Amino acid sequence: MTKKILIADDDINIIASLKYVLAEEGYDILAVTTPDAVLDNLKTHSVDLMLLDMNFQQDTTSGQEGLELVKAIEQLELAVPIIVMTGWATIDIAVDAMQAGAKDFIQKPWKNERMLSAIETQLALAASNKKAERLSQQNQLLTSQLHPGSRTGIIAQSPAMIELLTTLEDLAASDMSILLTGDNGTGKSMLAAYVHSVSRRAKQSFVPVNMGAIPESLFESEMFGHVKGAFTDAKENRIGRFEMAEQGTLFLDELANIPMAQQAKLLRVLEEQKFESVGSSKSQHADVRVISATNSDLNAQIKDNLFRQDLYYRLNTIELRVPSLSERVDDIVPLAEYFLQTYSDKYHKDTPSLTNEAKTSLSNYNWPGNIRELSHLMERVLFTCKSGEINRDDLRLERGTNNQDSLDNPSLTLEQLEEKVLHKRLEFYQGNATETAKSLGLSRSGYYRRLRKYDLD
Repeated sequence: MTKKILIADDDINIIASLKYVLAEEGYDILAVTTPDAVLDNLKTHSVDLMLLDMNFQQDTTSGQEGLELVKAIEQLELAVPIIVMTGWATIDIAVDAMQAGAKDFIQKPWKNERMLSAIETQLALAASNKKAERLSQQNQLLTSQLHPGSRTGIIAQSPAMIELLTTLEDLAASDMSILLTGDNGTGKSMLAAYVHSVSRRAKQSFVPVNMGAIPESLFESEMFGHVKGAFTDAKENRIGRFEMAEQGTLFLDELANIPMAQQAKLLRVLEEQKFESVGSSKSQHADVRVISATNSDLNAQIKDNLFRQDLYYRLNTIELRVPSLSERVDDIVPLAEYFLQTYSDKYHKDTPSLTNEAKTSLSNYNWPGNIRELSHLMERVLFTCKSGEINRDDLRLERGTNNQDSLDNPSLTLEQLEEKVLHKRLEFYQGNATETAKSLGLSRSGYYRRLRKYDLD
């Protein structure tokens, strides 16, 4: 992206000369002639570097105007490098300016090579510092959500998963938006991280966001950041998720949980590719690749006026469904063995083997909780099995379609199926109402209504 440089000098000949040299190098130039104009423009424009003269018309020799301007800019906490320009006779004031916050100085008359070298150096340092700050805030905010971005743990032996992974690898070469759908626990977030890891953006950040966990009142601050003093608790500048993901990938999980009022703000950023931090009027460029995921029926939500159709079309350049675990039977045993090995390493225990009967039981089970349920089961059974082998009784699973309680039993009515699903999900989420309702795509009121209907409350 083209870098913008703000030039401040009261001599229009100096400005014209600088414009010519810098434009030849591909820089975008914003030029002003007074300190007040500098401060006014910084309120509405984002710049990457400033070239400031130390003397203006009110005082052409002491450099005090330039020094006061540097101090005023530093108080704005913009983290934009300042290079001051000064004549031979005012070298001392240039040193004072650097103590006040300037990063370098150029003597007039300047040599183009020296000036261009100073500009390139400061832009590189600023970019490095900004990346370090983004990573620091990512570590603070997203430690529990960061993904390794590799194929480790992605088991694909079934035809359905082989086809899906092949498609995702092809799409990774593009920047198009991808919408992943499918049941909870199918591994959508891991697949999103994998797409990022094999894309041209892999060296930049992968930033996951659980849209259902962001309070509506904090949506803009979380997504777009805020400046110090923007509201009561804004005690320092904060980088939002879009800026964290600059030139990388932003993963919007639990997409259907975005409130309608905030959907319009998200749509605007995606369409215009720019945003403003809360409390700031300056637009920032949003160069991010967006991958999103949901377990909800967005078309049904659109009909119910719960989700914007234009946002849906913006996010699903291509829509891919992640198959449930019961649809990828060939992957069940390899996944179980992978989880056993992972948890054995984690807890420093010997890895037990699965008997043939246990493998059959795993393959015949319906897995309403998908991969997450399988992972939890393997962690539990690692500690509960009595020997170096895991047998069918250790798993304590229903035996698929042969069991009268199975959801595949053709004799069950719709109400009986609904009751069994509620019961299974309650068990899986250990009575957690919020997680159970979310996994079923129900509102809390709708969820409790069904609990009362089946005396499960």
